[in-house]
Amino acid sequence: MMFVSIGIGAVVAILLIGLVSYFTGGHVTQKTGLPTTALVGEHVADFTLPEVNGTHVSAPYASGHPTVLIFFASYCTPCQHEMPGVARYLRTHSTGKVEVLGVDASDVMGSAQAFLKQDGVRFPVAFDASDNITTGIFKFGEIPETVFVNAKGVVQSVYFGAVPKNTLIAGITSLNKA
Repeated sequence: MMFVSIGIGAVVAILLIGLVSYFTGGHVTQKTGLPTTALVGEHVADFTLPEVNGTHVSAPYASGHPTVLIFFASYCTPCQHEMPGVARYLRTHSTGKVEVLGVDASDVMGSAQAFLKQDGVRFPVAFDASDNITTGIFKFGEIPETVFVNAKGVVQSVYFGAVPKNTLIAGITSLNKA
């Protein structure tokens, strides 16, 4: 009788985990192997933010460019591990027609600038100090996140966490083929 109770309890626990995951935005994997959210297939709003190095920067997809958006912050431990590899790859490889834009979320300007300089980041980085883009448009509660957006502003895929190089390459390749 005890084994039946344990078995029923295990089934109920698995069902509850599945339901909680479903209703709290758990992600699934597409054919490409990239995790996704409800954002996939949705048109995302254009935005303009101050750039970490001075001027202002707009979402490249607003002007018809496929875009990789990399959400991060200097204080984020996974971001600190992710950014050197991403920056190195982007310095040494062509992205074709795809534009890369970093979005530094909820950070301090001086810390952001030092972080980018230390890692040799050469792509433009928008400064989202109040998280209007990160939590507003994209509804991210955590960073790092990487979003692949086509030239029409439609999200193709989202990667949660520090993006592996092979996932970044696959996302860029896919955007270039679109």
